[in-house]
This record gives sequence, C-alpha cells and structure tokens, in this order.
Amino acid sequence: MKVSDLGELGLISLLAEIVNSTRDDKAPSWKHLQVGIGDDAAAWECDGSTQLATVDALVENVHFTLETTPWYDLGWKALAVNLSDIAAMGGLPKYALVALSLPKDTEVEDVSFLYKGMAALAKQHGIAIIGGDTDSTPCVSVTVTVIGSTGENSRLLRRSEAKAGDRIAVTGELGGAAAGLRMLTGGLKLDSESATYLRNAFVRPVPRVAEGRVMLEKGVRAAIDISDGLVSDLRHICESSRVGAKVNIDLVPVHSAVKANFGKDALGLALSGGEDYELLFTGSADIIDKVRKAVSCPVTVIGEIMPDTSHRVTLIDSKGKPFDIDKSGWEHFKSSKNNQ
Repeated sequence: MKVSDLGELGLISLLAEIVNSTRDDKAPSWKHLQVGIGDDAAAWECDGSTQLATVDALVENVHFTLETTPWYDLGWKALAVNLSDIAAMGGLPKYALVALSLPKDTEVEDVSFLYKGMAALAKQHGIAIIGGDTDSTPCVSVTVTVIGSTGENSRLLRRSEAKAGDRIAVTGELGGAAAGLRMLTGGLKLDSESATYLRNAFVRPVPRVAEGRVMLEKGVRAAIDISDGLVSDLRHICESSRVGAKVNIDLVPVHSAVKANFGKDALGLALSGGEDYELLFTGSADIIDKVRKAVSCPVTVIGEIMPDTSHRVTLIDSKGKPFDIDKSGWEHFKSSKNNQ
C-alpha cells in the first residue's frame, strides 16, 4: 500500500496507533499528556498549567512557489499557520523554533527577508524565536514549531467536544485565500482594492489568537482552524466528536471581493478552498452570542451539529434543498495537485 492509497488522515491514524502502542501511563511524559496526535496542537500538564506545542511545514512547490509568495511573506505565513493551531486550542503562543532547509544557491538577502517577515508577526504576538536548525536541500522548506500555554485556564478547545444541538459558527469571512491563490497563479488583473485584499488573504493570514482566548473564556468547547477548507475541517470535528453537521450554504460568510471577482465559483472557494485560517467552532446560541459581542471580527452562525454516527457534513440552501460540491477540501497524498 502506498501513502496515496491511505491518505493523510489514514496515515496519521496509523502513526498514532504505533505511538500509542508504546504508551506507559507510569512515565511522567505520558501521565501528564492531555492531548496527543489528532488535534490542532499537543497539550500536557506542567507545573500547574497546560502547555501546548504544534509544528507545521511549508514546502516549495507543494504549499507555495516563490513566484506567488515573496520571501518576507513566506516567513510571515510559516509562523502564522502555527499560531492559528495554537489559537484553535484557545492558547497563548510564546516561543518558536525554526528548521530552515535551503538550496545552496539561495541568496542571503532572501533568507533575511524571510526572517524579517517571521519576526514582524512574532513581535505582534510577543513571541520569542529561540532557535532551530538549517540544512541544504534541493528546494526551500520552512518548518516552524510553536510552544505556548493556556495560561491560568486549564481548559482547552478541542475538536472532540462538539455536541448535538450546538450551533456551528465561524470567525471572519471565507474564500479570500483560495481566491488570492487563483488570482496570483492565473495572473488575473483585478481592481487595486480587491487585489490587495486577496493577495494578503493568501500570503499574510491573520491568526485569530485573541479570538481563541475569548472563546475559551466564554465557554466554547470545540474548535478548529480552517486550513484544509470549511467542509473538510468541519468533518474533522464531526469525526472527533462522533456527530454530524448541517450547514446552510446561504449563511456562509463570503468576502465581497471574492463574490465580485469570482461569481459562481465564490461559494466553492469559501467551502473548500482552505487556508483562510479563521476559527470554526461550536457552542450554544447563548455562548456564541457572548463570543460575538466580545471580539472585533464578525462571527457568523452557519449551521448546527446533528446526532449522526456516520459523521456526515450535510450542505443545504435556505430552502432546505441539498447542495453538493465537487471537492470538500485539501488532503495531502490523495489530492490530485499541489497547493501553490
């Protein structure tokens, strides 16, 4: 069997099974572990608080090309995608480690720009970049590990805590990153305002760290960041929580620049385009209303968690008519082409 036959989620399950077979609950590392493989970040108890760690890699010609993602923006995004994972757990990011793989003929100035982009975002969130590794490879790869904590709050936002009857909500607006990628790779000429927004949506995502903290404070229990696509990431919540979901496509918040420039494709970009790095979360109507009042970004209720042992994500329009999409989101190994 090839990894393409197994798929990303199947491979993760296999690796988790191997790792868990070595579990020793008498060992301090296992004894204090709260969340292992399978969520946005790992979590463990340490000195009376909950610590978090996550790692993500951006690989040239898989996740980006240097034609569409300048070095400064590559540094920004490499850190941002990790901060988004910490945000999805309700955590505070604190430290970052960077493993940098580069071709030998890479310009030193380019590497400097990459670190300037990363350092700019780190400064916004009070994060210290404390070390890492460098080596020579045929293509550029940036792997970032972020370590954080939940502070005084011992709870976490988890993919596995959604309950039947919960409302499904999302921060911000969707589709901008996928539309930005299409604009950049297709050489599309859009008006200046749209082009700037869509470009930044793809190369400089804004991790919702503050919003994740508010969710934790207001009683939200289940969340995930939208990296693979709304439908795909909602399915991750459903599978982890052993529930189903129903989403009203007419309620999904699609940015006006996406609607104006991509017409009938706009909804598909919002549902399955991915890389928006907004937070998808569930909770009672009252809790979601409290979150909406406490954050500065829009919060939109788009559906409801359903009792469903098959863990289906059902899409309907405002009249209750079923809606199908060709692709639910990005998945490594099984996807037919790479994100760039």
